[in-house]
Amino acid sequence: MPETVRYDVSADGVATIALDQPDSRNALSNELLTDLTGAFELARADDGVRCVVLASTHDTVFSAGGSLDQFAADVPLVHKHFGTERFPRLFQTIMQLGKPTLCAANGHVLAGALGLALACDLIVAKESATFGTPEINVGVFPFMIMALIYRNVPRKKANEMLLLGERMSAEEAREAGIVNRVVPDAEFGAAVDDWAAKLASKSPVLMKLGKDAMYRQLDMPFEDALDFLRSQLSIAFATEDIQEGVKAFFEKRDPNWTGR
Repeated sequence: MPETVRYDVSADGVATIALDQPDSRNALSNELLTDLTGAFELARADDGVRCVVLASTHDTVFSAGGSLDQFAADVPLVHKHFGTERFPRLFQTIMQLGKPTLCAANGHVLAGALGLALACDLIVAKESATFGTPEINVGVFPFMIMALIYRNVPRKKANEMLLLGERMSAEEAREAGIVNRVVPDAEFGAAVDDWAAKLASKSPVLMKLGKDAMYRQLDMPFEDALDFLRSQLSIAFATEDIQEGVKAFFEKRDPNWTGR
């Protein structure tokens, strides 16, 4: 793997992708965005991976967000425009992964990094972590992550975040619908491992069908969503895992998933 991220897979099928640029507080440079996308693609292609945890090697920072020096760099505008396509490509790769993703927010999650966290299915945060979109304070605006924020956060709260640029605590982020779970710093690793193991233990084929449907139906008109979701249930009926899951339930045992 490249030097900007660390990638490893545990015996129980949990892949951990860790941002590993502590000197820059994991600023989302073009290089880091490209390497992150590559790491997620690696996880998607590996049938042994059942769940992906997105983490950071920095002690107190998940990521400080977009790389500001690239914003002000003296390069042609069209090159900057092409460069920013790395953000949507990464978000789409995560959301279309077909495998559950868990963001381990171990520290500050700021600016573009908030979009990165929100692209994941679930977020567990350390009590000491903070969240925010401070772009407006340096004369920028969180354009690239706005669509993710408005799909996760109530509108007036999203407006407050974008327009004031203030930080919120992990608990405030949980109340705003950004974070699923806040845990004391000392219990953080165990909480992440617990959820990752649970996600990895589910049927991979039903997880993929379900996850794909979750994001596909998000912006559909209600009637279209119902029709689409009914078709997905019919596909689920055709899997071996749905039969095994029901059988195991009635036999009061753990299911043995084949992913078929």
